[in-house]
Amino acid sequence: MMNIPTICRTALLLLLFHISCTPDAQKPKETTFYLGADLSYTNEMEDCGVVYQENNQPKDPYQMFADNGCNMVRLRLWHTPAWYDTLNQGKRYSDFDDVRRSIRRAKDAGMAVLLDFHLSDIWADPQRQLAPKAWLPVLNNQPALRDSVYNHVFQTLSRLNAEGLLPEMVQIGNEVNRPILLSPEDDAAGVPTDWKRNAPLFNAGLQAVRAVEKNTGKTIQAALHIADPSKALYLLSDFWQNGVQDFDVIGMSYYWAWHKPVTIAQTGEVIAQLRQLYPGKSVMIFETGYIWTTDYNDNAGNIISETHPDYAPASPDAQRRWLLDLTKEVKRRGGAGVLYWEPSWVSSPCWTPWGQGSHQEHATFFDFDNNVLPEGGMRWFREAK
Repeated sequence: MMNIPTICRTALLLLLFHISCTPDAQKPKETTFYLGADLSYTNEMEDCGVVYQENNQPKDPYQMFADNGCNMVRLRLWHTPAWYDTLNQGKRYSDFDDVRRSIRRAKDAGMAVLLDFHLSDIWADPQRQLAPKAWLPVLNNQPALRDSVYNHVFQTLSRLNAEGLLPEMVQIGNEVNRPILLSPEDDAAGVPTDWKRNAPLFNAGLQAVRAVEKNTGKTIQAALHIADPSKALYLLSDFWQNGVQDFDVIGMSYYWAWHKPVTIAQTGEVIAQLRQLYPGKSVMIFETGYIWTTDYNDNAGNIISETHPDYAPASPDAQRRWLLDLTKEVKRRGGAGVLYWEPSWVSSPCWTPWGQGSHQEHATFFDFDNNVLPEGGMRWFREAK
């Protein structure tokens, strides 16, 4: 008869053998690294007559990006972009109906979705954080304003879920380096951040995400988004110290033209520090961009004009190398993804509020005939895997 210690040892060995032979134990579960693109302009460009091509053949742009290795699509959502009513044919974009159409296209092509709640009727960024016009009457009523944020996020996600279009990730605010939901007067004055006001607004949005998770039984990654790696550490500290903690992802914008002299290596160091300071939080580049030419293809002024000395002159090859080197550093430092801003915003006959055409056609992944640049950023998706 075996003694009790021998029986225990045998049982333990059998248990370890069983665990070691299970699929989960044989191969740890891998975390997806996102190589993505913001395609918010794509529907509008197609409605304006753009035909996207690859190898000189027309192709659905969402399927094109997916086939080349893009696995996440970022889409902006404005509350009520009524300013579109006076442009072109008066059709609105980046509202709920347009975003719903875009999410369906992304999911049909097999890509994940990051939904970007700008919490504004127009661009929200480090220079501008205007509250939606519909919320102006409650800007000084903190409970009502929190409810507005909560209901906007909750209802949007709930409606999308009802159609099988729930995004995998959402960000509460866009490039939130300054206080959000400001009146035109406070925005113009550049008022300092009042965290007793700011923090509850972010928490209302995050709480809405968690409520949708509970109602649906589905996981949604919630993110904050800051522009400029050199500002990320102290701004994240402000969020954290003021009780904004229930998020999963830290997103950053990093463009050489606007954030120089911050280098790719320094951006990697910031990613490493953020991961150390905030265990369990993922860190991603939500926006980057690099020009492939300094030429124009329309009458709209371009918003990026500078190249890094190591990736000059501007060319499709330089664009691809910038993205490859940035992605390599993000991966090395434990980051979770790199997303490119507006690679499909090519020239068209349509107007923006500031000019006719695109302000970014020289930084897309397409030439001036809307054909994929063979050596440009589209190739980055495949080579960065």
